[in-house]
Amino acid sequence: MTATSAPTAATRTRDLFLIGNTTDELGGVTAWTHQMARLFTAAGHRVHVIGVYEHELKMPLPADPGYRITALYPSHPPSPRTLRGTARLNPAARRREARRIDGRRQASALLSSLFREAGPGAVAIVTQVWPMEWIRAADTAGVRLIGMSHESYAYTRACHRYRSVKRDYPHVDRWVALTQEDADDWIADGLNNVGAMPNALAHLPAVPSPRTENVVCSIGRLADQKGVDMLLDTWAEVAPDRPDWRLHLYGAGPDEAELKARCARLGLDRSVEWRGRTDDVQGALAGSSVFVQSSRGEGFPLALMEAMANAVPCAAFDCAPGVREIVRDGEDGLLAPVGDVDALADRLLRLTGNRRMRDTMGERARENVQRFSQEKVLGMWEDLFALLER
Repeated sequence: MTATSAPTAATRTRDLFLIGNTTDELGGVTAWTHQMARLFTAAGHRVHVIGVYEHELKMPLPADPGYRITALYPSHPPSPRTLRGTARLNPAARRREARRIDGRRQASALLSSLFREAGPGAVAIVTQVWPMEWIRAADTAGVRLIGMSHESYAYTRACHRYRSVKRDYPHVDRWVALTQEDADDWIADGLNNVGAMPNALAHLPAVPSPRTENVVCSIGRLADQKGVDMLLDTWAEVAPDRPDWRLHLYGAGPDEAELKARCARLGLDRSVEWRGRTDDVQGALAGSSVFVQSSRGEGFPLALMEAMANAVPCAAFDCAPGVREIVRDGEDGLLAPVGDVDALADRLLRLTGNRRMRDTMGERARENVQRFSQEKVLGMWEDLFALLER
């Protein structure tokens, strides 16, 4: 069964809540959320996608996706402010904080009412740690909680979310990292309710890329985590030796203006094309012969799997266990030490300079990535749901 085949029916129909920062933000976690919502719905579950707020940089969604979608706030909720000194006597500041607290109370009450509607065996999958602030205040009686992290252990360890994981995830029924290596790292860090769950391959195209275009493709948000600045530095080393190749950058984000200025300073405007957001990832990959990922940190990147499913060989920074679990270095793609621009340039030069290597690795990538098919991953989720009922 391929990644696009219909999933097998669930062993038991459940109410499933997928709860994240937003319902519609353009990004990998939201894409995963709606992919799994469709998969769980097709398997017979009753699915409800819940976000803390509606995002301004929206992912296009169908008018009727086939499952419920709820945002607790219409826009980003205000952050808590500690009132110190004279601010404690400021009536306007006190009113703002009172409104924030009341809004949080109402949002948690809404969550409680949604949970109370659920039938026996209900499960809430918390896809990101921030929503736990509202879930902690909600009535979760009768609902099993699964926490998730869509980042590597190392990436979370280096940022503020680490404190949230350590505070909130020991209290969920189970929480899952994206790889066993990440799960082992969390266990070594003192958490004992951790398992692993890979992302599922969303789509296996009937016709893969012919790899006939001299195009290297990158797909991702134009933000620091995705390392597009390092990719431009890499391309500055590749472009002089590959004057007939082009780098296509798909994505939007807060760093767009700065990155375009950097591109101009490096003299790359004639070989780099900024393609913007795309809803046609398969079309972008079909017109490419190599995929490149230059992220500083990742979890289990969907774009990498999609490129491989399209038989497009990948060069990537080895920035997370999920990357090296997807790409078998030297067999179906090439990895470079994270942040090593010279090494990533070497991998791109090898792939762009050797048609036989591209074809061989591309075909292997398409075959190998199918070990993450939707059917297999859905089966893992069903096993986890059953385990939580024991």
